[in-house]
Amino acid sequence: MNVTRFDAAPDYFPDNHFLMRCVRLQGHEAGPAESLWIGVSTIEPGGYTSLSASAVEKHYVVLTGELTVRTDEGAVLLRVNDSCRLAPGERRALQNLSSAPVSVLLAMPLV
Repeated sequence: MNVTRFDAAPDYFPDNHFLMRCVRLQGHEAGPAESLWIGVSTIEPGGYTSLSASAVEKHYVVLTGELTVRTDEGAVLLRVNDSCRLAPGERRALQNLSSAPVSVLLAMPLV
């Protein structure tokens, strides 16, 4: 078993993420994993990512707050416990348009 305490989770710094703190809970520098890694992003009010795509699918689950996820097809507001899946190659932008921080769980394949 590999346990990662949230307060000790290692930070990582993805490109084009603004006013965000990203930590890994499992996989990569957080410990061994065979198929996926899991992280949490805390997005401050006004925080966002640029509209971009990934070669692998991504799954998001909102833990606290409200998150706007924008794709080429439009935007959707996710609230606590809502989730979405983004297909490989699907462009997305995350935005916190609220006045409170939002926390989002991210799961994606190891690459």
